[in-house]
Amino acid sequence: MVVLTKGELEQITLPAVQRAAPPLAFVPEVDLSAAAASVAARSAAARAVAKACEDHGFFKVTGHGVPAPLLARLEAAAAAFFALPQRDKDKAAAAAVGGSPPFGYASKRIGGNGDLGWVEYLLLGVTPAGAAAAPSALSAAPVSSASEGAAPSCCFRDVLDEYIAAVRRMTCTVLELMAQGLGLDDDTAVFSRLVLDRDSDSMLRVNHYPPRPETAAAAGEPAEVRRPRLTGFGEHTDPQIISVLRSNDTAGLEISLRDGSWVSVPSDTQSFFVNVGDALQVLTNGRFRSVRHRVMVSSGRPRVSVIFFGGPPPRERLAPLPGLVDREGGRRRYREFTWREYKTSAYRTKLADNRLCYFETTTAAAAATS
Repeated sequence: MVVLTKGELEQITLPAVQRAAPPLAFVPEVDLSAAAASVAARSAAARAVAKACEDHGFFKVTGHGVPAPLLARLEAAAAAFFALPQRDKDKAAAAAVGGSPPFGYASKRIGGNGDLGWVEYLLLGVTPAGAAAAPSALSAAPVSSASEGAAPSCCFRDVLDEYIAAVRRMTCTVLELMAQGLGLDDDTAVFSRLVLDRDSDSMLRVNHYPPRPETAAAAGEPAEVRRPRLTGFGEHTDPQIISVLRSNDTAGLEISLRDGSWVSVPSDTQSFFVNVGDALQVLTNGRFRSVRHRVMVSSGRPRVSVIFFGGPPPRERLAPLPGLVDREGGRRRYREFTWREYKTSAYRTKLADNRLCYFETTTAAAAATS
């Protein structure tokens, strides 16, 4: 567990939300192991995935095939890293890819436009081979064996590499189900090959949300006042094609429904949660919607989450797929642009901004305001 010092707490001011947490979300579930049982089962799973992407832009997968021991080692490795002295974590602040931010270790500041959160994190690039392009400091961060005081069995970087390989395979299975659910049976790899491309701009993010300290409280004040809800990661959509998240047993993730209301996602250590990203919203001509989400911190326990972001190559030209545009009478909701162009635009914005509005066609923008 990481406990921020009083001095560190005074250096950050975040909006505390005193009201109670929102109601629990209904999260659609897809069993990938069942989908592999037969052609009919796969078709049913593809339809379920497509419906979840249309209705919520969010669902969870079970039967994913990622080994439970690997998930346990990853969680232990992440907890061990974030429990290191600050000076040791700062060694990982050196850029992991390309010699410049945003990669590496950071704390509290999210992006370069003033967004703050009750979070520290590692942001790592993913190499063409599906490994973490990580700072050398991670190679020195050991993961201990289960027994107390046992010799280190591997390092954090090794665990990350193994995890990325497993999750990327599972992510591609999900992307192929998405394509099938859209009726793209002639090319079910239309999304997955972008993530598997050797130039794919995929990333891994490891977030640690320290426990929210209790504030001074008068006698008899309820617990929610003593420990107000605090913004861990502000509301946003993910820019990439797909995000695949796993967390420990501490809740905090919330998603926005189509009507703008917020719901809380129950923690589930056995499943992976899948978000539709902005790029997939464009490729599907708006049929799949990128989900707006946030993390709120109110627990006395730390929350650790690991997110794989499947992104296209920087030079990839993104536009609604022709077959999906034809189904809407030729109406394209988004103009063509490169992934590099979109990322450059996104990095100039704040978390909560609508990044896609700059890439909508004139007809789409007019329809949104009518």
